[in-house]
Amino acid sequence: MRTDDQPTGPAATAPYRFAEQHTPPTPLRASEVAQTTFEHVYEVDPRLMQTHVLQQVFPNWDTLRIMRSRHDHLTWMHRHFAEKVVTGSELLAEVEAEAQSNERDLP
Repeated sequence: MRTDDQPTGPAATAPYRFAEQHTPPTPLRASEVAQTTFEHVYEVDPRLMQTHVLQQVFPNWDTLRIMRSRHDHLTWMHRHFAEKVVTGSELLAEVEAEAQSNERDLP
């Protein structure tokens, strides 16, 4: 990422304040199971993940860094491992067709 593409924010020499860095904005409900804290950042509602997935606390800037780099990561993964890219709608259509086929096979 070029320097002029960097998001605005505190300078590298700004004082570190734990609460400031680790308290995300108030989440907004996006659906029954998802919420959004930062613009275009959707996540599973943490209350649904408390039993099986230990939640990690990490700084807000790290959430934004991960979000900004996700397309680069997917491109790299596709280039190195994917023979083809399958869309979510294709997967859902396949699952639905299989479910309908199974319903027809029932006595």
